[in-house]
Amino acid sequence: MLDHIIPSKARRKILALFFQSPNDSHYLRKIVRDIGEEVNAVKRELDILSGAKLLHKEKRLNKIFYSLNKSYLLYDEFLRIFAKSSFLAEMIYKNLSKIGKVKFIVISTKFVKQVQIKEDEIYLLIVGIIVVPEVAAIVGEAEKQFGREVNYTVMAEEEFAFRKKNNDPFIWRFLKQPKVMLVGTEDDLLK
Repeated sequence: MLDHIIPSKARRKILALFFQSPNDSHYLRKIVRDIGEEVNAVKRELDILSGAKLLHKEKRLNKIFYSLNKSYLLYDEFLRIFAKSSFLAEMIYKNLSKIGKVKFIVISTKFVKQVQIKEDEIYLLIVGIIVVPEVAAIVGEAEKQFGREVNYTVMAEEEFAFRKKNNDPFIWRFLKQPKVMLVGTEDDLLK
């Protein structure tokens, strides 16, 4: 998906690694193992990304650790881009026809940032005529990757429109927070 925008395969893999676990730090050899690229290519890309201030570089004992600079000007935009290539998003896109007639699929950035949510919050909203067992299977796989439960809700368009119109706090709390649209547009979602 990003092949034409970011031509360096090593850079794409490094960015995906960092943005899919934004709270983690990695050192050179671990990054090389995780992404399966040559050490020289990885080192060159890490130098470029840390020089651009997207990655922080910190020496600990005899290793240099890299972590995301969350103050980077385009941090949120990169987070949204790489959310669309996360394991959950890829599973959704791959199985979209099996999920049903989908109007919207929305992921909270809390999921992307791996932020713990309250019991009455959700990470994922799916609206349309949905095959719930397919969604449950996809979410089950994502939970194994994520390491904890992925709260989600599925609803028909009519129910979603009704709950939105009647200022349902559950729906509006989700809609007001930062989110990533996997299917549909944010303008249509908020109409």
